[in-house]
Amino acid sequence: MMDEHEFQKKCDAALEALRRRLMEVGDEHDFEVEGGSGKLEIEFDDDEGTRFVISPNTPVRQIWISALTTSFKLGWSDEAQAFVLDKTGETLKQVMSRILSEKTGSAVEV
Repeated sequence: MMDEHEFQKKCDAALEALRRRLMEVGDEHDFEVEGGSGKLEIEFDDDEGTRFVISPNTPVRQIWISALTTSFKLGWSDEAQAFVLDKTGETLKQVMSRILSEKTGSAVEV
């Protein structure tokens, strides 16, 4: 398992890249992105007040996504050089593309 400092470095870089990309596609797909305290929140302009939360879980060295009434837990993959969902093999960007597409009803490429 990687140490906390290495995890924080990789996590910060992944979340910052994700934040920048989400800011680019947010207007087109009717959602807003907020960041702070090491996490990202995506808020949708819908009647339910839907919110996705992407945050690091440092003790277990994972990035967790709370979305679509599910918790997605992604760990670092040296092979992929990205945070990956073990169950599907999807990277952080692929998971976000899938769940945003599912939520918005249109293809979202993160």
